[in-house]
Amino acid sequence: AYEGTEGVLPVEQFMRAYFAHTSEVRYTVSHFIAEACGDSGWIRLLNNVFSHHAERDFRVGPTTIGATRRGLTKVTSDLTEVLRLMDLANRYSARIDHNTWQAIRSAMSQRISTEVTPEVTSRFMSLLSQPGRLAELLRRLHELRALEQIVPAMKHARCLLQFNEYHKYTVDAHCIRAVECATEFFHRDDALGEAYRGLRNKGILHLALLIHDLGKGFTEDHSDVGLRIATETAELFQLPERDREVLEYLVHKHLKMAHLALRHDLHDERMVVDFAAEVRSPDVLQMMFVLTAADLAAVGPGVLNDWKLDLITRMYQHTLEFLVGDTDQGTASKRNAELRRQLLELAPNSGERSWWERQITNLPRGYLFSRKPEQIVDELTRIHALPTNEAVAWGEFLPEQNVIEYTIGTHEEICPGVFHRLTGALSSKGLQILSAEIHTLADNLVLDRFFVEDLDYVGNPPPERTQEVCNTLVAALKAPSDARPKFRRVWKKVTEDGEEQLNPMPTRVGVDNDTSERYTIVTVFAYDRLGLLYTITRTLYELGLNVHLAKIGTHIDQVADVFYVTQADGQKLTGEEPRQMLKQRL
Repeated sequence: AYEGTEGVLPVEQFMRAYFAHTSEVRYTVSHFIAEACGDSGWIRLLNNVFSHHAERDFRVGPTTIGATRRGLTKVTSDLTEVLRLMDLANRYSARIDHNTWQAIRSAMSQRISTEVTPEVTSRFMSLLSQPGRLAELLRRLHELRALEQIVPAMKHARCLLQFNEYHKYTVDAHCIRAVECATEFFHRDDALGEAYRGLRNKGILHLALLIHDLGKGFTEDHSDVGLRIATETAELFQLPERDREVLEYLVHKHLKMAHLALRHDLHDERMVVDFAAEVRSPDVLQMMFVLTAADLAAVGPGVLNDWKLDLITRMYQHTLEFLVGDTDQGTASKRNAELRRQLLELAPNSGERSWWERQITNLPRGYLFSRKPEQIVDELTRIHALPTNEAVAWGEFLPEQNVIEYTIGTHEEICPGVFHRLTGALSSKGLQILSAEIHTLADNLVLDRFFVEDLDYVGNPPPERTQEVCNTLVAALKAPSDARPKFRRVWKKVTEDGEEQLNPMPTRVGVDNDTSERYTIVTVFAYDRLGLLYTITRTLYELGLNVHLAKIGTHIDQVADVFYVTQADGQKLTGEEPRQMLKQRL
């Protein structure tokens, strides 16, 4: 029976044993086949004729590299020699021959961990600094049981599975995959690729990625355990003080940038400035940017999509502006004034000039900075002279983010609960909401913007689909109903009751009054279910809260939704009792 341990569920303990067993079966079968088949006479002849000695202890053939009799004695007893062999295999692009591989693996499995020598750590850091075939070599070292001799925390992470549908790999596989994703960024032609190629110290970044999740499987927060592992690793490797500090920060705060970019308002200057003050230097920010993207990409296929990468990139660029001195309070004020001046120049010189001046003067900062002046004028034109009981909606496909943007313009008084009704309308059409912005303009006009994925289509949906969604949005406001919308049912193997029994993580609600100067930030972590987003937004409405910004994070079975809210009077949610009531209701 698997009863679990502190920090490890029984099912995780079982799966760990299962993966360890199947890995051994795979290795045994591979070993049997290699022994039974061997190399053909022609291959042996070619290896003998065309092979040559490398550093006296190894022999390099056309496709393989192996240890000589003397070299075999060394690689089975000295980690330095194993790393030397890896370095040669990388240099000659040759695989390690079966006999050498088997001898090293057998020796490392039986080897008692001893103090790692400076020569070993020096060779390992040299290996980490070369992107090339780094991930492949790390996997080889891990399969040989040599990696855990160099980084002891890898032993605990071997075959450690997290029981959720978010992570697709065991912890050890995820960490090595994260290193691989980072090295693959070298070939990207965008800000991410430029950031990775421009790193002066790739070795520290790769080491941080290799150990960033090794704190999992304990009762404490894995980031806090990871900080201790980073400190121990830095001491073991005798890293310089600066490298130690960077390694500790990257591991301890490896989730920070993703949380800020995906869950918070990127136009919140205070949030960006605080992050810049914490990071302190452009090179550390560069590493954090690459680490964040690599960590997400290594979770599973499709997790680092265009939408998330765009948000993380914008967070990186905004923060970089503060760090390199391109942005200060005076510059931001000048930009604000310049944008409003441009809008006034673009606005029509008609009899309604006062309306335009009033709207432009009172435009919310987040709206002003997020759109081009021409777009703002076009959108204001659409809602100009809009009757109180009317609404207008339009949609646009954004190819760079691979999402559809739906915008709805109306008056606040058209009906109560505008936001949750629009949320229900979009969800009822099978759209997955990624983010929402709610802008209140002068004269009680509102512009609500939703960024969504249409799961029925790949890329740009046809015009009739976009129009269908727009009609549904307008109808939800012009003919409001208190009835719960009908959501599409997706076929599942288990019922929702069965899911609740399988899901070990409880629903968590956070209420944060400190991060933002103007808003209370409500964060909801839960397992996804039919109509969940509608239920949350309707509950916020029933509690008399206005939503100003929403970031909706969904991956398979889990959601992390963030809402920037105020009370009806525009103030934060104050007092312990209202906050507790909000948490209990949600």
